[in-house]
Amino acid sequence: MIEPDQIRAARSMLGMTQAELAKVAGISTTGLNNIERGNADPKASTLRAIQSALEQAGIIFQADGEMTNGGRGVRLSGKNE
Repeated sequence: MIEPDQIRAARSMLGMTQAELAKVAGISTTGLNNIERGNADPKASTLRAIQSALEQAGIIFQADGEMTNGGRGVRLSGKNE
């Protein structure tokens, strides 16, 4: 599943506010804020909704091992470059 730092990075790359992402993902802005700060234990369905919203906006999530440092990350898809 995606991590809070990936969500923040993806939003930043897209220039998207928490309110904008929350609306598209169908969650509250407060809920998204708590998830991004690590102060919530969201349901898998909530993380899938956030991930889907960001992927539709042009983000590609990279899992463990896909990056040179072995960590997780995000990047823009070719359509946004």
